[in-house]
Amino acid sequence: MTHAFHWLALLTRSNFEQVVFEQIAKKKIDAFLPKTKKLSRRKDRKKIIEVPLFPGYLFVKSSMDPGCQLTVLKTLGAVRFLGNDQGPIPVPETQIHSLQLLTAADCDLVTGVCSRLTQGDPVIVMEGPMAGARGEFIQYRGKGKIIIKIHLLGQYAGVEINENQVEKIPHHLS
Repeated sequence: MTHAFHWLALLTRSNFEQVVFEQIAKKKIDAFLPKTKKLSRRKDRKKIIEVPLFPGYLFVKSSMDPGCQLTVLKTLGAVRFLGNDQGPIPVPETQIHSLQLLTAADCDLVTGVCSRLTQGDPVIVMEGPMAGARGEFIQYRGKGKIIIKIHLLGQYAGVEINENQVEKIPHHLS
């Protein structure tokens, strides 16, 4: 019997995201740890460092088979999969793909009024390094720039992008 594989959100111990990611990769299991760059201020210097986009979480591609999930959960620093009483809840492939495009685009990630777009409209990036990413329109920044966000884990990752690179997705297709 073949098991379908899904992306699952894995909660890790505090500051263990990279350790868990590396250990899971050694087990030949697909994992994704989205990161962003941030300015770290030290007493004597400032440095750009990479930090997890969602502190305490990473994504693992696993079947819904408890044996496969146990292999992941036995990893040092792994806590549990996000889910409910029925088990882990898969993260839609489109959200992971959008997040991979977002982090690979090396854009300035942000957390955080056009007649064509209304706040909350589903959008897709049509061109540029993030082409294919799906998200939600958040706000206008002026000078043709907008912010879109990608929902994940009750949080969001946002990016500033040119308005002309984004198209609204009709609600019946989103």
